[in-house]
Amino acid sequence: MSVETGRITTDIPARLDRLPWARWHWLVVIGLGTVWILDGLEVTIVGSMSDALKSAKTGLGMSGWDIGFAGAVYVAGSCVGALFFGQLTDRLGRKRLFLVTLGVYTCATVLTAFSPTPWWYFAARFLTGTGIGGEYAAINSAIDELIPATYRGRVDVAINGSYWIGAAGGALLTIPLLDPSVIDARIGWRLAFGLGAILALAILLVRRNVPESPRWLFIHGREEEAEQIVREVEHTVAQESGEQLREVDETITIRQRRSIGFGLIARTVITRYPRRTVLCFALFVGQAFLYNAFFFTYGDTLSTFFDVKQTGWYLAVFAASNFVGALALSPLFDRVGRVRMITATYVVSGVLLAVTGAMLGGLNATTLTLMGAIVFFIASAGASSAYLTASEVFPMETRALCIAFFYAIGTAAGGISGPLFFGWLIDRASADKDVSAIAIGYFVGAALMVVGGVVEAFLGVRAEGRSLESIAQPLTADDDPQDSPSGQNQAHAEQQAGGVQRRRPRDHHHDHGVGAARP
Repeated sequence: MSVETGRITTDIPARLDRLPWARWHWLVVIGLGTVWILDGLEVTIVGSMSDALKSAKTGLGMSGWDIGFAGAVYVAGSCVGALFFGQLTDRLGRKRLFLVTLGVYTCATVLTAFSPTPWWYFAARFLTGTGIGGEYAAINSAIDELIPATYRGRVDVAINGSYWIGAAGGALLTIPLLDPSVIDARIGWRLAFGLGAILALAILLVRRNVPESPRWLFIHGREEEAEQIVREVEHTVAQESGEQLREVDETITIRQRRSIGFGLIARTVITRYPRRTVLCFALFVGQAFLYNAFFFTYGDTLSTFFDVKQTGWYLAVFAASNFVGALALSPLFDRVGRVRMITATYVVSGVLLAVTGAMLGGLNATTLTLMGAIVFFIASAGASSAYLTASEVFPMETRALCIAFFYAIGTAAGGISGPLFFGWLIDRASADKDVSAIAIGYFVGAALMVVGGVVEAFLGVRAEGRSLESIAQPLTADDDPQDSPSGQNQAHAEQQAGGVQRRRPRDHHHDHGVGAARP
């Protein structure tokens, strides 16, 4: 049950948002953002080693459907982990959970490396997914609450795009690991999973130095700890940047809670923000189906229809285009705006994917990879923006759970069905070696991406350059000292209209949130 423990007026969000970029922010990016590298490494290793896993002599005797099922199980674990750890992240704090979830991932990926049977492998992949899914909720929450508003869009999109660094690295690593002349084929694929655990331990060493979110702390009655962290960050950033930090006069009044009930969170998301709920669902379903369906089975497609023995080189090129796309386009999400960029990336990548599907019968391994690189150069930034949207447009107390919720339902709808659907298509078409028979999968993915882009065009939120508290007021915000109905109704109406709050004259005795939309 939620119990009010006090009321405070704080300027902490405004102080964090006005910070110039400094080396300290890179600590946050490296310590937290590297989870996507792990996810990319995991998915690519599986996609690259389909032949090794299929062989009964060197692998586990798995079929094409089994490979797709393993991908679906991993995604299912991610959904469960996101929901389970997401609600704990909102209750227990960002830092505690992003350390726990990394530990879960590390243990599970080691278990994967020692798989004796397909069912052990499926179970280990499920547990690995729970750790990664929990990471998404904890990490996206922490990043958005620590990164200044001016940089939040580009940082989020670029960090989510770093998934493809792991994907490219995983693809290249599998080349020697799956080469029987270099390493025994029976242990090469197992070593590939072990490398993921080693990388996770290195990330843990950096992550220990990332502080708890001050925004989470002051809402949960730990304002003194939040104040101490912000003072230390301000001192560090001022020294590193050489700039004198300006004073802020924007404050927010909070009714502190030790915990916030799940019922209140659910009612907030469903009843107060129905448009944003539909928006996030559409974005997550589109990108989840597209990526999980295409990439989980891409290595299988190359080896089944084009007789490619070493898929790592092709996957590395494909992954590199994804990362470069996210990195190159990410600044535009702050400059051009969220709505325009998300709409454009979803619709354009969807149309190009449909064109690729129509051309599929005339493509070879090289030209298919080239078309994929073009499509996903654009799609990568769009997919990353789904996580950015879910982490921005709901109140702070619900942030981790909302990320988890939309990741879970969107991924369950698109990410579990996608690999199974593509795996079935590949098995059905493999006898005739007719790659065009899987084009229907491309068309479905294209349609879902276009739908997501259209929904963004109508329901998207203009969140660029604005504080999180102005996009969606915290549930615990005391927006009017008298709790007047008129004040509450006005805030509700503004939130339904997209979160835009008009700046009140300074002679008013209260202010809605840390500030209004910036000019």
